[in-house]
Amino acid sequence: MSGLGYTVPAALSVIAVCALELGVLRTGLFRKPAYWISMAIVLGFQIPVDGWLTKLSAPIVIYDEQHTSGIRFPFDIPVEDFLFGWAMVTAVLLLWERQRPRAPKEDAS
Repeated sequence: MSGLGYTVPAALSVIAVCALELGVLRTGLFRKPAYWISMAIVLGFQIPVDGWLTKLSAPIVIYDEQHTSGIRFPFDIPVEDFLFGWAMVTAVLLLWERQRPRAPKEDAS
């Protein structure tokens, strides 16, 4: 298992999204409880769906194990699915936050 086909891009996607937020967009999304609640909701749906799609007993989606880390948890879900899923959902939320109209700053004078 080299992980080059799926693990490395999954990890890089997480790093890229974090760098986008912390270095460019600076929306403060990671500090908002609503973001973490949203991620828990996403995870609550992702686990049963991914578990059903990737279960080793009768998979619908088959991964070439040479290109993954081989770590599957829970329900035989490749850990890379969670990395890509987090990066995709977080990137969309970051861009959404960035385009939202900002409240005007009040003048201190």
